[in-house]
Amino acid sequence: MPPLPRRRFLRLGAAVPLVFPFVRRSFAAAAGTNADIRVAVIGLGGKGGGHVRNLLPLAGARLTALCDVDPARLAAQVAAAKAAGQAPAAETDPRRVLARADVDAVVIATPNHWHAPLAIWACRAGKDVYVEKPVSHSLWEGAQLAAVARQTGRVVQAGTQYRSDEGLRAAAAWLREGHIGRPRSAHIVWYEQRNAIGRAEPHRPSDLDYDLYCGPAPLVPLTRPRLHYDWHWVWSTGNGDLGNSGVHPIDACRMLVGGTDLPRRVRGLGGRFAFDDAGETPNTQLTLVEFADFRMLVENRNLPQKAGVRAMDQLRGIREGICLDCEGGSFVGLRGGGSVFDRDGKRIRQFPGDGGGRHMANFLDAVRARRPAELQAPIVEGHVSSAVCHLGNLSWRLGRPAAESECAAALATHPGAPEAFAALERHLAANGVDAKRTRFVLGPELEPDAEGRTVRAAGGGSETLAAAQALARGTHRAPYHFEPA
Repeated sequence: MPPLPRRRFLRLGAAVPLVFPFVRRSFAAAAGTNADIRVAVIGLGGKGGGHVRNLLPLAGARLTALCDVDPARLAAQVAAAKAAGQAPAAETDPRRVLARADVDAVVIATPNHWHAPLAIWACRAGKDVYVEKPVSHSLWEGAQLAAVARQTGRVVQAGTQYRSDEGLRAAAAWLREGHIGRPRSAHIVWYEQRNAIGRAEPHRPSDLDYDLYCGPAPLVPLTRPRLHYDWHWVWSTGNGDLGNSGVHPIDACRMLVGGTDLPRRVRGLGGRFAFDDAGETPNTQLTLVEFADFRMLVENRNLPQKAGVRAMDQLRGIREGICLDCEGGSFVGLRGGGSVFDRDGKRIRQFPGDGGGRHMANFLDAVRARRPAELQAPIVEGHVSSAVCHLGNLSWRLGRPAAESECAAALATHPGAPEAFAALERHLAANGVDAKRTRFVLGPELEPDAEGRTVRAAGGGSETLAAAQALARGTHRAPYHFEPA
């Protein structure tokens, strides 16, 4: 890539010290067609470690830096890279990675509350970005990231890898040809067992920089025993299983139906049942999503089929995926592609998938070509799919315990929702939960604005709307905030 024009260079350089003053006034130039792309991975847990393993043998990529606030995780991945013949620099502070001139692109696999700030800083520091799902921790963050990517012209890929699944891509093209008519509705399921995370006396980890770990989130003591992964179930750092896992089939379903717009309105229902722990997010959740001409029902279950077993329930033969109903048939699948059925339930077409194994390669190809349009999961799509999750969670957080009749009335007109609610009541009963006594929390309907920055309307009146807008904005602790687009 040719050097940045001086005017653009100065404009970008002027913005960077607002974020981290020590950054040098020089930026890495993206690799040319014959050079390795120099990649840094930030966040080295399960997902980040997987990215390291995938990048090490990938032709045309070279790991030049690894970063994690946890020194033990960092050391383990540096050792793995050295064993594979590479010698990346080791950093515990991601801002130092973004200041490096030998980094062209960053892969962000941190806890969710770091996703958008790091991606925005990276774009403004002249780096291309692969950012894990959900691409943001709040509505406002996602809209900011999409705007900054557009303003800076950086290549920004969302880590929703099913958009690169060959079977799903073929199915999407086939469906859009109209073979089974227009899509009508989808029932998305993600049934994955999650155990209680326990409770602990307030404490702060002593083996890492906890202030840096919290970053833009409030600096408060932990009340759970385990630092890593269980951050998913606390609102200050995670987005529950809707944002953690549900975003995958939501995003793939949007690809299948060819949808690009934000939903018109979203409503959430559910609860954290059978657990008495430090977790805050629901472990049983229904999210009603209404697009302009299509409706989606998203169902998350973290409890098993019944108490005392590890098996999970199924819907139409799947535990995790999409049941998409069209005028003349249906598509069912996600992992490993999927199948098409006629209206009588007979399989008429199969689309074997590969899990999206070339998703990272697609990102690197787009970086090398300097063509964001070649991305299979461009950041704007990641923003919309993440926004669906944020709206569902916001609705639930603003809700209140509701009687069974009130919940049933709220679900009555949404395709498949009454049946799903009845099935959820049976599911909870099998886990020893009486949903009539331990009530579901029913949230208000929320309507996003046109850019997905905030909530423009909310059922429940002005106080509910003000609370929704505050949660949609989120908070960003100094000095880990970023300047708005």
